[in-house]
Amino acid sequence: MPLIKVQSSINAPEQPVVEALLKQLSAQLAQHLGKPESYVMTAFEAETPMTFAGTTEPVCYVEIKSVGTMSSPQTKAMSQAFCQELETALGVPKQRIYIEFADAKGMMWGWNGSTFG
Repeated sequence: MPLIKVQSSINAPEQPVVEALLKQLSAQLAQHLGKPESYVMTAFEAETPMTFAGTTEPVCYVEIKSVGTMSSPQTKAMSQAFCQELETALGVPKQRIYIEFADAKGMMWGWNGSTFG
């Protein structure tokens, strides 16, 4: 059930750009977590009013959630990879991207009429 959700203040890119980004993020998240991509969900929200360091320059906020425990080496590797990917794809500087990593208990994540716990 890994999830990566990107919110950004940038203007909405063309649909093919967004779809390519979401597919890339999905594949990368599955690889980093060692989970089947068939369970990965991605989301992208553009034009979200946001500030960072007191300015409205382009910014991203990213949530990464997964059932189980992510290790420090995993989160560091994901931060490096996803910040680079978003900077390249969206033009948002890495120093203007925050990522929140959250471990989820299986019983707190529902799917297909049940939960993962």
